[in-house]
Amino acid sequence: VQLVESGGGQVQPGGSLRLSCVAPGKVLDYFAIGWFRQAPGKEREGVSCLSNGDGKTYYADSVKGRFTVSRGDARNTVYLQMNNLGFEDTGVYYCGARVGLLLRPLERQEYDWWGQGVQVTVSS
Repeated sequence: VQLVESGGGQVQPGGSLRLSCVAPGKVLDYFAIGWFRQAPGKEREGVSCLSNGDGKTYYADSVKGRFTVSRGDARNTVYLQMNNLGFEDTGVYYCGARVGLLLRPLERQEYDWWGQGVQVTVSS
């Protein structure tokens, strides 16, 4: 499964970005999609997940109330809306996908396919 992220960029603190995860030629309804980020010198951490099946959403505590994950009208796209961005949100953002039962939505080991990542920089 090929995944392509887009929508990254540089914003000031308090700004917003919307990231897209697109799977060309695929229907993402059947996949759980996780969003992860990696800051320089740090481990990749789970940010959000949109599960398959029941469509339940999961968020890391650090982004709750600021980030929203959703499926697009195009069935091959999942979005991550990021509002009120802070310096700590800077990093490379990746989307991951898996099929089947999802036990630990925000752990990278759960996911089978990954995009190439997109840079998000929050700076003044």
